[in-house]
Formats: sequence, C-alpha cells, structure tokens
Amino acid sequence: MTKPRFTVYIPSHNYGRFLGEAIESVLRQSVRDWELIVIDDGSSDDTQNVIKLYEAHPKIHTLKTQGIGLTSVCNLALSKAKGVYIIRLDGDDVFDENILLVLGHILDQNSEIALVFPDYYLVDPFGEIYSQERRKKIFVDNHNIDVPPHGACTLIRVSVLKEVGGYREDLKAQDGFDLWSKIINRYKSTNVNLPLFYYRQHGNNLTTNSQRIFNARRQIKMDIANSKISYNRPIVAVIPCRKNFDFINDLWNERVGGNTLLEREIDTCLSSKLIDQVVVASDNPLTEKIVDKYDDPQLCFMLRDSQSTIRSASIVPTLEAIARKYDPKFQGITIIRYLQSPFVTVETIEEAVATLVMSGADSATAVEEIVSQVFRRSRFGMEPVNRVGEFRSDFDSLYKDLLSCLATYTRNFLTGSLTGRSIVSFVAPSAECLNIDSDQKLKLARVIAGDE
Repeated sequence: MTKPRFTVYIPSHNYGRFLGEAIESVLRQSVRDWELIVIDDGSSDDTQNVIKLYEAHPKIHTLKTQGIGLTSVCNLALSKAKGVYIIRLDGDDVFDENILLVLGHILDQNSEIALVFPDYYLVDPFGEIYSQERRKKIFVDNHNIDVPPHGACTLIRVSVLKEVGGYREDLKAQDGFDLWSKIINRYKSTNVNLPLFYYRQHGNNLTTNSQRIFNARRQIKMDIANSKISYNRPIVAVIPCRKNFDFINDLWNERVGGNTLLEREIDTCLSSKLIDQVVVASDNPLTEKIVDKYDDPQLCFMLRDSQSTIRSASIVPTLEAIARKYDPKFQGITIIRYLQSPFVTVETIEEAVATLVMSGADSATAVEEIVSQVFRRSRFGMEPVNRVGEFRSDFDSLYKDLLSCLATYTRNFLTGSLTGRSIVSFVAPSAECLNIDSDQKLKLARVIAGDE
C-alpha cells in the first residue's frame, strides 16, 4: 500500500459492544487513502472477538496493550502512523462518512493550518441523536480560545503533533486541552460548522470522571502559566469583609470547621506559592486582631470606609487603593476571594490566575454551568433562554458567577472597571460551589465541615 494520506486510530478499552460500529464508520469513508490502527488497551470484554472480524482487511492494523491509558495509546499510534494527517476515533464513537473528505480538504488547501475540528452530534447508548454541539467559528465569531476542541475527531498534521511532543502521559485525562494548549499559540487552527461525528454518551466515558478532569486541566494550565506569571507580579489576594449588609452582622466571624470564615480564607491564601501579598480589607477594626495574630509579613490589614461596603457600592475604589500601595505600577494581578464561599481550595485560586494568564483576557472568574432549562417572560408567556437537549452552540451555555474567586489585572482599576472588557471563566468543582448567603446555607456549611 502506498503511503496513506490519513492515519485513523481507534483506542478501545472494554468498548467491544460499540467497536464494530466505529470500525465500520471508517470503512465507509468517501475517501480511500487511509490506514486504520485499532488498539485494544487491556480490554476484558469481547473487544478481541470484534477485532478478529476486521484484522484481515489490508488497511487495518491491530495492536494490543496492557492498560497503558489513553494518552499512552495516542502516542503509540502516533509512533506507528504512516499518514500525513492523524485523527482519533474513540471505540464508542462513530465517524460521519465524509469527515476525512471535509477536514482533509481544509488542511490540503491551507498549508499553514495545523489542526481542524468539526461540530458533532451527541447520541445515546443506542445511537439515537439527542443533541448537536456547535462551535462558533474561532477567530471569526469567537475570539476567546479557552475552550478546546473535542480530544477525538480532530484532524492534525502528523509532523506538527510530533514537533510539539505528542501527548502528555502523566495526566491521563484532558488530552484535547493538552493538545490545544500546545498548538494554539504556535500554529493556525480552524473549525468547520458541520457535524461530522457521533459522540456517544453512556455513563462510562472518561469525561464523566470529573475530579480527574479537574486535576488534569489545572496541571496543564499551571504548566503553561508558570513561564508567564513572572511578568504579572505582584499577585495580591484581597479578602473583603464587612460589619453590616450580609444576612448576619460580621459574617467573617462565624465559625465553620473550627475556624472563623476569615481565618479559613487567610489560611488558604497564605498556602499559595503564587500569592505575594494577602490583604484583609474590612470596615470593622476587630478583623485587624485576627490579622495581627498571624504575625506574617505576607499578610496585612486595610481599614475600609463603611460606605464602600454597601451592597450596591463598587469595590473598585478599595482595590485601587490597595493596588497603589502594593502594586504601584499596576502591572500585576489582584485575586478577590469572597469568604462567603468557604470550601474554595488553593488549587482553584491558582487556577483563576493560570486561566487569566494563558487566556489573554482581562479577568477570569469561577462559574457553575446551569444545566437545566432557564426561562424568561415574553409577550406570549415563558420562553427558553438556553438550549437543552437539542441543537446548540458553545454560546448557548449559561453560567452562574459563584462570587467565590476572581482574578483580574490590576490595570483594570485605573479605568474604574473590576473585570475589564474580556472575561473568561473556568468551571469550579461542585463541592466548592456553596455560597453562604442565608442562615440555612451557614448551617449547611457547618454540616459539610463536620461541625453538626
């Protein structure tokens, strides 16, 4: 066989019941210059029996590994690839018959483009379509590059993938984000608004392992941001608190998990190696006694004007005053940590900084995605605001600001803005989403912390 234009590889770990359909979708491609590598990564189901049905095909090569994990399988396929372009098809997903034709044409006609990805359908375990995921055209309708393409079904030049070092094998997750972060600032990428593969949701997908994904995502971000953070010093964490205007006076002094909310937050911020200065800003002088107790030069107190603590008042003048003392050149980053969210970890705080630095935006905030249908009133009754379970784009998602952690460039304060014009977000772990804004939430926080 002459050198193929495309290398398609299918990793399968216990996807035997879906694997045949995946392989068949490659066989049905409307272009013929491809090779297919099928890799059984330590399956204990009937994957091998399925592979035997196809292994005699002259374009199909089979490999068997012993549970080495997805990213290691990806690198193995890359080392075996003979094609000019490479694309992964997971063993539980299905190609549209024209995916290689369409994506290959884009790379053929645009030699400067390294990576191209399509829209896709979401299907249930039985292959029934229940939604279509659509990405706005990057660099045309979407100028934020914080959302990577799907890890699979993205066509990449083999030479580029090898040049950037392939996939990281230490993370075992977020291969798409890893690849995107390596390529996006070095090469041109694009997407096509055609649904060209079927992404099966069946409860056993890697994407359902949320903590594993969070950890991998954070590690990738920090590795990228570490080389840039030194240009954005100092990093100042501000913990605002007040005497009045919460549901209870001096909320900062309420105890959760054995410490006051203020003490919990100070401990978290001081544990970060990224933060240069921690400032407690309060209109109650009693909070200064908490600060003095630490006797830590990294921690200081600033007395706020009580007028600035009104709920409708902007916090920017307070932050600008802090910046003039600790970041007089306004070249660093300010982190705002709201002590009403007591379970936010230092890893989340540092992810806010890393997200900001790598994104090119003006600020980054922790959010929670709203997955249920949201409605608004109209002349004819209630109408949906977001799309759920149907055709939708990445711009249709709604997010709730958790009021827990915001990282913003200090220079924004000079124009009176807290966030600047461009705001990016990152989804916080669900365990950190509790915001204490009522007696009931305070009781719940104490139950979670083991106080009650």
